Amino acid sequence: MTTTTYDLTALADDHLAAAHRSEHGRSAELLVRQDPLRQSVIALTEGSALEEHNAPQAATLLVLRGRVRLTAVSGDTDLAQHELREIPQERHGLLALTDAVVLLTAVMAA
Repeated sequence: MTTTTYDLTALADDHLAAAHRSEHGRSAELLVRQDPLRQSVIALTEGSALEEHNAPQAATLLVLRGRVRLTAVSGDTDLAQHELREIPQERHGLLALTDAVVLLTAVMAA
């Protein structure tokens, strides 16, 4: 099995640049896929959002750059660079308050 090392700073730079080129203001890449674990880097330009969607079995969100708002029925939470939060087990969304890059770690149902 081959193991890859990722430079999160370089990935954040690359995906934020790609998000600025995208008409939807976002760019994402699945980095790790080891069932049931998934890790993805997601870049959003200021004001861009991931619309409300269902939560995976378990997940966390780590802000690598910028500020985001995690929106959920139970209440919204603003997160800044280097902050980590569990994602609630309910429908939720994500809004970029500034240009932002996050690392999403999720455990998917088997």
